[in-house]
Amino acid sequence: MERWKSRYFPSLAEFALADGEDQNKEIAALRYDLLGVSTDEILDHHEESVRFLLSNADPEDRMTLMHRSLLFLMELLAMLRLPEAAAGDDVSADRLKEAAIDSLPIEEDKPSKFETVLQHMDSGIALFDTSGHLRFLNVQMSRLLQAPRRILIGNSLRQLFFHPYLRKSIRMIFLRMYKEMVYYRRFHGEFQDSNGRFLLISITQIDELDGDYLISVKDVSEYKQIEQTAFQNDKLAMLGKIAAAIAHEIRNPLTSIRGFIQLLKPYLESIGKLEYARIILSEIDRANDIIYEFLNSSKPSAPMKQKLSVASLVKETILLTESEAHMKGCELQYEIYDSEIAVAIDVKQIKQVLLNIVKNAMDAILEAGDQRKGLIEMSARREGRFAVIRIRDNGKGMDRTTLNRLFDPFFTTKEEGTGLGLSVSYRIIRNHGGMIQVDSQVNEGTEFMIYLPLVADKE
Repeated sequence: MERWKSRYFPSLAEFALADGEDQNKEIAALRYDLLGVSTDEILDHHEESVRFLLSNADPEDRMTLMHRSLLFLMELLAMLRLPEAAAGDDVSADRLKEAAIDSLPIEEDKPSKFETVLQHMDSGIALFDTSGHLRFLNVQMSRLLQAPRRILIGNSLRQLFFHPYLRKSIRMIFLRMYKEMVYYRRFHGEFQDSNGRFLLISITQIDELDGDYLISVKDVSEYKQIEQTAFQNDKLAMLGKIAAAIAHEIRNPLTSIRGFIQLLKPYLESIGKLEYARIILSEIDRANDIIYEFLNSSKPSAPMKQKLSVASLVKETILLTESEAHMKGCELQYEIYDSEIAVAIDVKQIKQVLLNIVKNAMDAILEAGDQRKGLIEMSARREGRFAVIRIRDNGKGMDRTTLNRLFDPFFTTKEEGTGLGLSVSYRIIRNHGGMIQVDSQVNEGTEFMIYLPLVADKE
């Protein structure tokens, strides 16, 4: 592509989108590249560029862009002092009018099926010319970038890297993808933005488009979540096989050791070493508790369901934890938005889940270490066919890495934790036909959302 053609569209786009500001510098910079180019060539390329510009504009903006584009062309021809423009002859005027009319989209002409498909694809599409200027992007790409199309069209890659309307996380993804393409020749990649979305990005150079670069971006967060859920289930299934193989063999010798220590207690007491017996028994009991959690995490017993109102479930959880919360300086609050909703659950198992999450919230508040007033809020409401129990704290929160591994067996951030509590909770809720979601911000707090299927009134 000739140099002037690669520069024409970005200059036109910047001039047309400048909201009436003086952009003669754009025309002046382009003037030297157009020396020796015929008027017909300029008008033909102008017509093509305007069509491209209008294809990305909202309907209400098209007339304004059309007028600005015509003004750009008139000022450019006048600055070039072309004979046709200087003389103001009828041929030049007719040719300008024709270019303007041809560029203006006719309302009766509906977009082709291919245009409609492109604009409504679930993937974001953008087209860059060989000089690195953005020439086209569809509606979905505009949504992914969270910026209007009209302010991005015509920008160079460098301008996009520093564009004030683009969020920093988006610009960083652009920069990383550009580096991988230039230095490592990687044209496909998966990136995660600051909101936790997983974006699959690919770059293709198409010969049919004169070597322009086609960039596609697809939000694969839902597929990633399904993949992570399947991976989580695989890990829990593996854990179950390990538990079945070793747990029974470990508990038998521990039982024997505990019995012999009990027999030795009188002797140890007589020589003043009774404290040793107490420590040994305490450690054996702790080992048994870990094994019990290990077995539950691999295969919790089938839930023995009974109908229970969510309001009473929340109130009992508050009653069981309020004394410990008071000692740790935490305030418990709850709100029931619909006192009639009920669920069919194994009460013991679901209470285990709620108590575990509330106790984790207390620990998170203590670990914040900034003398903040601890607050744990519980609420219950109906959402579709689910009862949703929310537990929110104002503790230290979690980063994205911790969130991604939260339900992994043996993963813990506590010095004395086993890393089994939340994996057990995850399996229990899944066995009840529900799900757990977590949202957390570092230094702001964490919110757990537990979805349990509602039970019909006739049940």
